[in-house]
Amino acid sequence: MKLYYSPGACSLSPHIVAREAGINVELKKVNTKDKSMDGGGDFWQVNAKGYVPTLELDNGDKLTEGPAIVQYLADQKPESGLVPKAGTMDRYRVQEWLNFLTSEVHKQFSPLFRPNTPEDYKAIAKENLGKRFDYLDKHLTANDYLMGKSFTVADAYLFVLTNWTKPTQIDLGKWPAPAEVQPARRRAAEGQGSDAGRRPDSEGARAGVMVPAV
Repeated sequence: MKLYYSPGACSLSPHIVAREAGINVELKKVNTKDKSMDGGGDFWQVNAKGYVPTLELDNGDKLTEGPAIVQYLADQKPESGLVPKAGTMDRYRVQEWLNFLTSEVHKQFSPLFRPNTPEDYKAIAKENLGKRFDYLDKHLTANDYLMGKSFTVADAYLFVLTNWTKPTQIDLGKWPAPAEVQPARRRAAEGQGSDAGRRPDSEGARAGVMVPAV
Protein backbone atom coordinates (compact mmCIF):
# COMPACT_ATOMS: atom_id res chain seq x y z
CA MET A 1 0.00 0.00 0.00
CA LYS A 2 1.03 3.59 -0.59
CA LEU A 3 0.25 6.46 1.75
CA TYR A 4 0.35 9.86 0.09
CA TYR A 5 1.30 12.43 2.71
CA SER A 6 2.59 15.92 3.25
CA PRO A 7 4.81 16.99 6.14
CA GLY A 8 2.68 18.85 8.62
CA ALA A 9 -0.65 17.51 7.39
CA CYS A 10 -3.10 15.18 9.10
CA SER A 11 -1.60 12.30 7.09
CA LEU A 12 0.41 11.68 10.25
CA SER A 13 -2.69 10.09 11.79
CA PRO A 14 -2.99 7.11 9.38
CA HIS A 15 0.79 6.72 9.49
CA ILE A 16 0.66 6.32 13.27
CA VAL A 17 -2.17 3.80 12.88
CA ALA A 18 -0.23 1.82 10.27
CA ARG A 19 2.81 1.69 12.53
CA GLU A 20 0.78 0.70 15.59
CA ALA A 21 -0.93 -2.06 13.61
CA GLY A 22 2.34 -3.30 12.12
CA ILE A 23 1.31 -2.53 8.54
CA ASN A 24 4.01 -1.58 6.07
CA VAL A 25 3.07 1.34 3.86
CA GLU A 26 5.13 2.98 1.15
CA LEU A 27 5.29 6.72 1.77
CA LYS A 28 4.74 9.07 -1.17
CA LYS A 29 5.47 12.71 -0.35
CA VAL A 30 3.18 15.33 -1.87
CA ASN A 31 3.77 19.05 -2.27
CA THR A 32 0.30 20.36 -1.48
CA LYS A 33 1.06 23.78 -2.96
CA ASP A 34 1.83 22.73 -6.54
CA LYS A 35 0.47 19.15 -6.29
CA SER A 36 3.75 17.61 -7.37
CA MET A 37 5.13 14.42 -5.85
CA ASP A 38 8.59 13.16 -5.00
CA GLY A 39 9.79 11.13 -7.94
CA GLY A 40 7.50 12.98 -10.33
CA GLY A 41 3.82 12.89 -11.10
CA ASP A 42 0.72 15.02 -10.68
CA PHE A 43 -1.16 14.47 -7.42
CA TRP A 44 -4.37 15.67 -9.05
CA GLN A 45 -4.28 12.40 -11.00
CA VAL A 46 -4.12 10.48 -7.74
CA ASN A 47 -6.77 12.37 -5.80
CA ALA A 48 -9.07 14.83 -7.57
CA LYS A 49 -9.68 16.55 -4.22
CA GLY A 50 -6.05 17.61 -4.18
CA TYR A 51 -5.30 16.98 -0.54
CA VAL A 52 -3.78 14.30 1.66
CA PRO A 53 -4.02 11.69 3.00
CA THR A 54 -4.71 9.23 0.22
CA LEU A 55 -4.21 5.50 0.62
CA GLU A 56 -3.57 3.49 -2.53
CA LEU A 57 -4.27 -0.20 -2.10
CA ASP A 58 -2.28 -2.98 -3.71
CA ASN A 59 -5.06 -3.52 -6.27
CA GLY A 60 -4.95 0.13 -7.31
CA ASP A 61 -8.07 1.26 -5.46
CA LYS A 62 -7.71 4.56 -3.63
CA LEU A 63 -9.23 5.60 -0.34
CA THR A 64 -9.38 9.22 0.79
CA GLU A 65 -10.34 11.08 3.99
CA GLY A 66 -8.37 10.39 7.15
CA PRO A 67 -11.22 9.00 9.30
CA ALA A 68 -12.04 6.42 6.63
CA ILE A 69 -8.39 5.50 6.06
CA VAL A 70 -7.57 4.90 9.74
CA GLN A 71 -10.56 2.59 10.12
CA TYR A 72 -9.60 0.65 7.02
CA LEU A 73 -6.02 0.21 8.25
CA ALA A 74 -7.10 -0.85 11.72
CA ASP A 75 -9.56 -3.37 10.27
CA GLN A 76 -6.68 -5.07 8.47
CA LYS A 77 -5.24 -5.98 11.89
CA PRO A 78 -8.23 -6.39 14.22
CA GLU A 79 -5.98 -7.96 16.86
CA SER A 80 -4.34 -4.56 17.30
CA GLY A 81 -7.42 -3.28 19.10
CA LEU A 82 -7.12 0.09 17.35
CA VAL A 83 -10.76 0.05 16.34
CA PRO A 84 -13.73 -1.91 17.77
CA LYS A 85 -15.47 -4.57 15.75
CA ALA A 86 -17.82 -3.33 13.02
CA GLY A 87 -21.46 -3.28 14.06
CA THR A 88 -20.77 -2.84 17.76
CA MET A 89 -21.80 0.24 19.72
CA ASP A 90 -18.15 0.91 20.52
CA ARG A 91 -17.42 1.11 16.77
CA TYR A 92 -20.07 3.79 16.39
CA ARG A 93 -18.59 5.62 19.38
CA VAL A 94 -15.19 5.70 17.64
CA GLN A 95 -16.87 7.01 14.49
CA GLU A 96 -18.62 9.60 16.65
CA TRP A 97 -15.24 10.79 17.94
CA LEU A 98 -13.68 10.83 14.48
CA ASN A 99 -16.53 12.95 13.14
CA PHE A 100 -16.27 15.35 16.07
CA LEU A 101 -12.52 15.74 15.59
CA THR A 102 -12.67 16.25 11.84
CA SER A 103 -15.60 18.68 11.78
CA GLU A 104 -15.40 20.49 15.11
CA VAL A 105 -11.66 20.60 15.77
CA HIS A 106 -9.67 20.02 12.58
CA LYS A 107 -11.66 22.46 10.46
CA GLN A 108 -11.53 25.14 13.13
CA PHE A 109 -7.74 25.07 12.86
CA SER A 110 -7.65 25.57 9.09
CA PRO A 111 -8.25 29.36 8.99
CA LEU A 112 -5.52 29.88 11.59
CA PHE A 113 -2.91 28.74 9.05
CA ARG A 114 -4.18 30.79 6.11
CA PRO A 115 -2.27 34.07 5.70
CA ASN A 116 -5.34 35.83 4.29
CA THR A 117 -7.61 35.06 7.26
CA PRO A 118 -8.65 38.30 9.01
CA GLU A 119 -7.36 38.56 12.58
CA ASP A 120 -10.90 39.08 13.85
CA TYR A 121 -11.94 35.75 12.39
CA LYS A 122 -8.88 34.01 13.83
CA ALA A 123 -10.02 35.15 17.25
CA ILE A 124 -13.43 33.59 16.63
CA ALA A 125 -11.84 30.33 15.47
CA LYS A 126 -9.70 30.19 18.61
CA GLU A 127 -12.76 30.84 20.76
CA ASN A 128 -14.58 27.96 19.04
CA LEU A 129 -11.57 25.69 19.51
CA GLY A 130 -11.49 26.61 23.18
CA LYS A 131 -15.06 25.32 23.59
CA ARG A 132 -14.13 22.06 21.87
CA PHE A 133 -11.07 21.63 24.09
CA ASP A 134 -13.25 22.34 27.13
CA TYR A 135 -15.32 19.33 26.12
CA LEU A 136 -12.28 17.15 25.45
CA ASP A 137 -10.64 18.16 28.72
CA LYS A 138 -13.71 17.20 30.73
CA HIS A 139 -13.95 13.82 29.01
CA LEU A 140 -10.24 12.99 29.23
CA THR A 141 -10.04 14.03 32.86
CA ALA A 142 -12.26 11.03 33.58
CA ASN A 143 -10.76 8.69 30.96
CA ASP A 144 -7.28 7.62 29.88
CA TYR A 145 -8.24 7.82 26.20
CA LEU A 146 -11.24 8.91 24.17
CA MET A 147 -12.70 5.40 24.38
CA GLY A 148 -11.79 4.90 28.01
CA LYS A 149 -8.86 2.60 28.70
CA SER A 150 -7.85 1.76 25.13
CA PHE A 151 -5.87 3.77 22.57
CA THR A 152 -7.78 3.84 19.27
CA VAL A 153 -7.58 5.47 15.86
CA ALA A 154 -9.43 8.46 17.32
CA ASP A 155 -6.58 9.14 19.74
CA ALA A 156 -4.09 9.04 16.87
CA TYR A 157 -6.09 11.82 15.23
CA LEU A 158 -6.30 13.83 18.45
CA PHE A 159 -2.54 13.46 18.85
CA VAL A 160 -2.05 15.32 15.57
CA LEU A 161 -4.59 18.03 16.39
CA THR A 162 -3.12 18.83 19.80
CA ASN A 163 0.25 19.32 18.14
CA TRP A 164 -1.26 22.12 16.06
CA THR A 165 -1.86 24.32 19.11
CA LYS A 166 1.71 25.56 19.44
CA PRO A 167 2.17 27.05 15.94
CA THR A 168 -1.28 28.66 16.21
CA GLN A 169 -0.41 30.17 19.60
CA ILE A 170 -3.10 28.34 21.52
CA ASP A 171 -2.12 27.57 25.11
CA LEU A 172 -2.91 23.88 25.52
CA GLY A 173 -1.90 24.24 29.17
CA LYS A 174 -5.44 25.46 29.76
CA TRP A 175 -6.60 21.95 28.94
CA PRO A 176 -4.17 19.54 30.66
CA ALA A 177 -6.07 16.34 29.90
CA PRO A 178 -5.93 16.62 26.07
CA ALA A 179 -2.31 17.69 26.41
CA GLU A 180 -1.51 14.33 28.00
CA VAL A 181 -2.57 12.55 24.81
CA GLN A 182 0.49 13.94 23.06
CA PRO A 183 3.19 11.77 24.70
CA ALA A 184 0.96 8.70 24.54
CA ARG A 185 2.30 7.78 21.12
CA ARG A 186 5.26 10.16 20.87
CA ARG A 187 7.61 7.32 19.99
CA ALA A 188 5.46 6.30 17.04
CA ALA A 189 5.33 9.83 15.69
CA GLU A 190 9.03 10.48 16.11
CA GLY A 191 9.82 7.34 14.15
CA GLN A 192 8.03 8.56 11.04
CA GLY A 193 10.88 10.51 9.54
CA SER A 194 9.78 13.20 7.13
CA ASP A 195 6.10 12.86 7.99
CA ALA A 196 6.95 14.32 11.38
CA GLY A 197 9.09 16.97 9.80
CA ARG A 198 9.06 20.67 9.17
CA ARG A 199 6.21 23.03 8.73
CA PRO A 200 5.64 23.29 4.96
CA ASP A 201 6.13 27.07 4.80
CA SER A 202 9.10 27.30 7.16
CA GLU A 203 12.38 25.47 6.72
CA GLY A 204 13.40 26.47 10.23
CA ALA A 205 10.37 25.18 12.09
CA ARG A 206 10.94 22.69 14.86
CA ALA A 207 10.71 19.04 13.80
CA GLY A 208 7.73 17.24 15.22
CA VAL A 209 5.31 20.18 15.11
CA MET A 210 2.41 19.16 12.94
CA VAL A 211 0.47 21.78 11.04
CA PRO A 212 -2.18 21.22 8.37
CA ALA A 213 -1.63 21.84 4.71
CA VAL A 214 -4.47 24.20 3.82
